[in-house]
Amino acid sequence: MVSELVTNAIRYGKSPIQLRMILQSALTCEVSDASSTAPHLRRARVFDEGGRGLLLVAQLTEHWGTRHNREGKVIWAEQALPACLADVSSAMA
Repeated sequence: MVSELVTNAIRYGKSPIQLRMILQSALTCEVSDASSTAPHLRRARVFDEGGRGLLLVAQLTEHWGTRHNREGKVIWAEQALPACLADVSSAMA
């Protein structure tokens, strides 16, 4: 998830690029960049080299989306935690 979102920001976004990880009841990954262009899901054909990244993020996470702000955009993805890690996260809060 992190690798795909950061790679997309490097390839298609504008500097500065920032990564933020938030551990609460779920693990949220936020990647921001200065571009206002939002990503979209594509269905890659069998022999396409690219086009599968965001589809993989969508399949591996519970939720994902885009937020626009004054500096550009934030792409975020939220992944559920196994019960044992969710308990640790709750205890740390």
